[in-house]
Amino acid sequence: MSLNPAMVDWSGRCVWIVGASSGIGAALARALVERGARVAVSARNAEALAASGAELALPLDVRDASALARAGSRLHEHFGGLDLAVYCAGTYQPMRAGDFDLERALAHDDVNYRGALHWLAAVLPLLQHRRGAHLSLVSSVAGWRGLPQALAYGPTKAALISLAETLYVDLRDRGIAVSVINPGFVDTPLTAQNSFAMPALLQPEQAALAILRGWRRGRFDIHFPLRFTLWLRLLRCLPYRAGFAITRRFTGL
Repeated sequence: MSLNPAMVDWSGRCVWIVGASSGIGAALARALVERGARVAVSARNAEALAASGAELALPLDVRDASALARAGSRLHEHFGGLDLAVYCAGTYQPMRAGDFDLERALAHDDVNYRGALHWLAAVLPLLQHRRGAHLSLVSSVAGWRGLPQALAYGPTKAALISLAETLYVDLRDRGIAVSVINPGFVDTPLTAQNSFAMPALLQPEQAALAILRGWRRGRFDIHFPLRFTLWLRLLRCLPYRAGFAITRRFTGL
């Protein structure tokens, strides 16, 4: 069942992707440019943004709320509003309780969740200028249930899922669609840190196509690849005793 209006024709649509210097964000920017969208991109790496092919590059650090506010003003001047805003910025370092590092844990919160709040303050006024506008948060299946190595990362992604659910409830009557994107493993600089075999690993270009397909179908929860995420979805529904036992058995941790 579709919870959002379908997004099919990208020609002339104004899009802002934050976290577009590499990985999923960069691949998504390229895919939308190829489909005729007017794309603005942001991240800290100005050189990578300049090579993205986007119409507008706005380098910034999501930890700086004032920088996002200035970018929002620039977008209003350039586009007049936004049809789609995507938060794809994120950081990840494997962490378990035995190696807990407070500074690194808080860094995840600063980028993955608080950065999204900074972005939200900048984009909400821009989305209200366009009929059928859409707001999308890139979370992770790591936010569905506690998993090994995700002590710092997983809780911030769970917070994004909750944020997206609340935004959907609040913004639906205002005509603004909301989706949350929960990828499995995608080959990016962040997942390259993993020392374990990653099942059903996708390339960023495959992830971008899956996201476009989800928007086209009006999905709220866009997760992929299904051969991996459907098993995790089932795990999320199990009682804790069974869920913890299965997680331990299949991860060995």
